Order: sequence, then C-alpha cells, then structure tokens
Amino acid sequence: MQQDHIEIKEVQFANAVLLPEIVKMLDEGHTVTLRLRGYSMRPFLEDNRDKALLTKAIDPKVGDPVLAEVGPKHFVLHRIVKIEGDAVTLRGDGNLGDEHCRLQDVKGAVIGFYRKGRTTLDRTDGRKWRIYSYIWMHLYPIRRWLLAFYRRIWLKVFKVRKV
Repeated sequence: MQQDHIEIKEVQFANAVLLPEIVKMLDEGHTVTLRLRGYSMRPFLEDNRDKALLTKAIDPKVGDPVLAEVGPKHFVLHRIVKIEGDAVTLRGDGNLGDEHCRLQDVKGAVIGFYRKGRTTLDRTDGRKWRIYSYIWMHLYPIRRWLLAFYRRIWLKVFKVRKV
C-alpha cells in the first residue's frame, strides 16, 4: 500500500495582513487553526507553542475566548469578561488591563486549543477548560501576584518548550 506524504510548511505573516483573511474564512463558514503569538493568554497558552481552533462567533458569552477586532486591523484573542448591550469588555488571561470592542467586532469563537504540542483538542466547552476558566476569572484580584510568580519563578524552574 502506497503512503502519500504531505509536506507541511509554516509561513508567518503580520497580524494586520493575516487576521483579516482569517476573518473572511470564518465568515464563509470555515474553521481555522491559528498558531498563537503573544503572551496575553498566559499561564494557559504560550507564544508560538499553542494553537487555537476558531469558528465564526455566533452567540458570544462571558467567559468565552474570542478573536475580536479592538481597532482597525488590530485583533486580539482574549476572554470576554463583560457584555453590556453592544459593548464588550475583553481581558487576556495574562493581562491586568481590559480592551473594548462592540459585539459585532467579535469575529471568531474558539472551539478549543491544541496545547503543549498535543494533537488532541482541549475543548472550551469541556469540563477541564470550564474549571480552569472559572477559577482564573475569579482570581482576578490577585492575578498580578500570580502572574509575577509565574514569570519570575515557574518559567525558570519548569522551562516552557516551544513546539
């Protein structure tokens, strides 16, 4: 039996170029796997290691990780912390400050994450992710110290591998 070999090549583009194209694909009904860049979703997601599986955002809710346009061609993948009418407040798990957009600017919803080089999806509607999310969102008052510990001690002791 003959095996077909598929070569996978990764190419990097600026977010201002790539993400509008991804939004178009989501609007057309496609799902997209996106390698994450940046540190705003630490401690759960790491720069250039983890991937998010995205679909078009239909009915975003508080606690959902989403891809949102917070400025012209400026996208973030953050968690929704508040929705008041049309106003959405977002915060990255590794951030202390908030970002804001309108409900219509929420372009993609995260179905799940491929973390730590694994090929199995950690679904955002799964028990593990819901528990992590609930605890982390309620630790916001002490997040500054938890993130400092994570950056200054945890990452030095337990080296984070780029996959």
